[in-house]
Amino acid sequence: MLDLDLVFAEIGRRLPLPGDEPLRLFHGRGRTFPGGDDLTIDWYPPIAVVTLHEPRDAAWMERLRSGLSSLPGAPAAGIVVQGRGRHTAAATILHGSVPESLDIREDGLAYRVEPLARQNIGFFPDMRPGRRLVRDIAAGKSVLNLFAYTCAFSVAAIAGGARQVTNVDMNGNLLERGRENHRRNGHDLRTVSFLPYNLFKSFGRLKKIGPFDLAIVDPPYRQGDSFRAERDWPKIVRQLPQLLAPGGEIVAAVSAPELGRRFLLDQFAEHLPAAELVAELTAGENFPEADPDKGL
Repeated sequence: MLDLDLVFAEIGRRLPLPGDEPLRLFHGRGRTFPGGDDLTIDWYPPIAVVTLHEPRDAAWMERLRSGLSSLPGAPAAGIVVQGRGRHTAAATILHGSVPESLDIREDGLAYRVEPLARQNIGFFPDMRPGRRLVRDIAAGKSVLNLFAYTCAFSVAAIAGGARQVTNVDMNGNLLERGRENHRRNGHDLRTVSFLPYNLFKSFGRLKKIGPFDLAIVDPPYRQGDSFRAERDWPKIVRQLPQLLAPGGEIVAAVSAPELGRRFLLDQFAEHLPAAELVAELTAGENFPEADPDKGL
């Protein structure tokens, strides 16, 4: 079983915690900590969110609670535990008081997260480099944000000067949360649209809205039968030339350790060989990976 001394030593390397910035405290999914493959801990100040893919006994959980609630300089006011995989269950409060919603900030932008949501907490800390990239390159562009979730990429794009962003996600409730994220940042919603579409039935409608200067493609690895990476990535990549203006740019992410970045590169090599690889990003030093190919 994972030695919690290793967990707290790793967290100690990241102290003191930033006041209001989200942070991955422990990235066991990178397989760099023996016995820790099933554990991640994220910091949404002042709340720690623990994700477990396998159950742990009461003594282990109590020691985890004690350690996280007494972090030097920034003790967690509340701790939430979320189960995943075979252990999927409703979020439970391990310590303290946890609000249903919480406002956080990243690089000066505001986002709302829901720590007690079963899975859709509303934010992915490992996509920070991607959000920064989009903010840096969005000026003056028309942006298509596929699988928009709660529209964090869209918020970054508008902050970076995008002239228009079109968000597409089949979950209308998540898009409403995205709309609220834009409002929190004082964005003009006339420059942002929210389309609750099934992407694979809507390419024709999107072509009429386009062409777009920048497409962001960040799907889940698997979402029931509505999205499966091996089946559906080729369909998306083949459609991109019809959605983009000449010279258009693509920001694409694969979040499935089982597939790795080679999978994504192969999709473009086979289905859109004219695309030029400009850069590859990783999630950063807070997301150590035993196999660099398996990271986000």
